[in-house]
Amino acid sequence: MSRLLSLAHLTAIDLPPPALIHAAARAGFDAVGLRLIRVTETSPGYPLMQDAALMRASRTALRETGVTVHDIEFVKITPETRAEDLIPFLDAGAELGAKEVITAPYDPDLSRLAATLGRLGQLAADRGLGVSLEFFPWTNVPSLSAALAVVEQAGPAIGILPDSLHFDRSDSLLSTLQALPPERLRFAHLCDAPVHPPYSTEDLLHAGRAERLPPGDGGIDLSAYVRALPADLPLALEVPMTAHTAAHGPEATVAHVMRRTRAFLARIGQDEIGT
Repeated sequence: MSRLLSLAHLTAIDLPPPALIHAAARAGFDAVGLRLIRVTETSPGYPLMQDAALMRASRTALRETGVTVHDIEFVKITPETRAEDLIPFLDAGAELGAKEVITAPYDPDLSRLAATLGRLGQLAADRGLGVSLEFFPWTNVPSLSAALAVVEQAGPAIGILPDSLHFDRSDSLLSTLQALPPERLRFAHLCDAPVHPPYSTEDLLHAGRAERLPPGDGGIDLSAYVRALPADLPLALEVPMTAHTAAHGPEATVAHVMRRTRAFLARIGQDEIGT
């Protein structure tokens, strides 16, 4: 059974959407994730909802390559977040044909976080989009079980996005991952990294945002992680490699990530993945 492979924007965050789409196509990816909202002061975002020319160029690139947009990101849900303020972002996702919106937990009040997620999920569903919550070990939703508790409170429409890096560096369990109902698990992030617990917050952030490894090149038990996922679940490759990109350029990093990913998937007997 084939499985969609998507290129997460963080892997080549310095490429604007049209260039990212073309690089993904050349490397053999089926889809991309696009970062429309800036996450940190040191990394870009590409607000297509405010830039009509860049939106047109992005849609042209999608048409020319046949690549699709799988997800848009990155909504940091804080105490101040109002779901209605994100309508232009959601409209842009719908225009791009995206399937999912990635959100992150930055509200210490988990009940309010769940309520915001629920409202965002309603607005997204009106536009044909799903909403998934990603968990991070440095937040107050640090693990898969913690994320499950939040999305269950948020309502049946909200999914969970596991990332193999954050899964490995939290107390998340494969049994919990395997037990997730299909409506909660719509895609997963995949990458590798060295394994050297314990991790400081600085360690967690540096790996999360700047330096990871392609699947099979680190110490995470990715074979067990991938086998715990449904066989047809889309995988988004989120593999920022700052040093490699500085030395070889972002397009070379994208191609390298795809080569190593296919080698890893073939090695674990999932070589029919991709289209």
